[in-house]
Amino acid sequence: MRKNSKFAGFYMGLIFFLMYLPIAIVIIFSFNESRLPVRLTGFSLKWYQELLQDNAMLEALVNSLILGVLSCLVSAVIGTLGAVGLSRTRWKSKGVLEYISILPLMIPEIILGMVLMAFFYLLGLPFGMLTLLIGHTVFCVPYILMEVKARLVGMDPSLEEAARDLGAGPGRAFWDITLPLIMPAVISGSLLAFAMSMDDVVISIFINGPRLSTLPIKVYTQLKTGVTPEINALCTILLAATLVIFIVYSLITKKKK
Repeated sequence: MRKNSKFAGFYMGLIFFLMYLPIAIVIIFSFNESRLPVRLTGFSLKWYQELLQDNAMLEALVNSLILGVLSCLVSAVIGTLGAVGLSRTRWKSKGVLEYISILPLMIPEIILGMVLMAFFYLLGLPFGMLTLLIGHTVFCVPYILMEVKARLVGMDPSLEEAARDLGAGPGRAFWDITLPLIMPAVISGSLLAFAMSMDDVVISIFINGPRLSTLPIKVYTQLKTGVTPEINALCTILLAATLVIFIVYSLITKKKK
């Protein structure tokens, strides 16, 4: 048993080492004074300063933040109402509806991007923030819907029934009883959807307009000319932000349980 546990510990350590070594290298070289990511020549913050002075990169970051927040807000409303509706549905086709609701997660991104592009073209919508918002909402809704649906499964339905018996209407009972109980699931699902929205490249390329650039697309286009220390600095900041989101998500999930 001890030999097996030592081997398992070594194996897990090796896996984590291989997974996080590239991330550690990116973080280290973001503080490197040299422009060439081949050797360390000294500690410097100039690449972070250049990043803050890059107006195009900052504009792309603002666009991504606006897009992520708006898509999460719309997805939170649609996903929450959809999960509540599915939990109260007694149709025989309920299972089919549940599979359809998470279908955007199972469709390859390149196919979903092409479908959305063709759909927006047929509608005559100009490609830009509106098409990006609709497209991101499509794949953000399932994350929130699944979180809220899982929360509703463990919730006692008699709580809302008691509120109805005391004279509360359906809307009041949902607002005062159901919504506060499922709010941790809504928040945790929204954080996960926000991270997915900030990370999306494939779908955004298909439905993005020529005058609008999001952060992932901006980074992707710059990587074609080679990795610069400015990109390393940007990746370090995004990794720190992702770590904060993950910590908040973990805390909310623990409270939900």
